[in-house]
Amino acid sequence: MSNLLSEFLNLFPSDPLLVGEVSSITNEVRTVTLPDGSTITAKGVAAVGQKVFIRGGAIAGIAPSLPLVDITV
Repeated sequence: MSNLLSEFLNLFPSDPLLVGEVSSITNEVRTVTLPDGSTITAKGVAAVGQKVFIRGGAIAGIAPSLPLVDITV
């Protein structure tokens, strides 16, 4: 029998799902500004100004344009 905790942790993706706004495009690489003001680069299809989901350095999809609420726990 394997370790139940490790099996449980394997159910979750290793890379977090981030959301941000595309601020610039250089070749096929998009620069995405995250809600905290930091920037990351991601590959994928999106236009400048669109909100996107990013996972593992790739654009996972277009995010809805909803108001952002940041809750500190």
